[in-house]
Amino acid sequence: MTNGVTLESVEAMAGQLPIAQRVVLARKILDEAALVEKQLADDFRWTDMCGIAPNLLGGEDAQEWVSRSRREDQEHRDSLVRRDY
Repeated sequence: MTNGVTLESVEAMAGQLPIAQRVVLARKILDEAALVEKQLADDFRWTDMCGIAPNLLGGEDAQEWVSRSRREDQEHRDSLVRRDY
């Protein structure tokens, strides 16, 4: 933070307020946080993710990767069951 303001110093100052004022302060902080969170959610588009991890699948089609991963996981589970018997 700037100007030497820390969470601890703000907590100490807020602790000196009467409880009713602390509740008002807490509500203001939560309302502001909710507004910022909403603005961030409104600004987010799934299409923004396009290309964020190029070559992640090594050129493999995503559906093929999912199918292969599920098949391999099932084979692994089957081998564990066979090993136990």
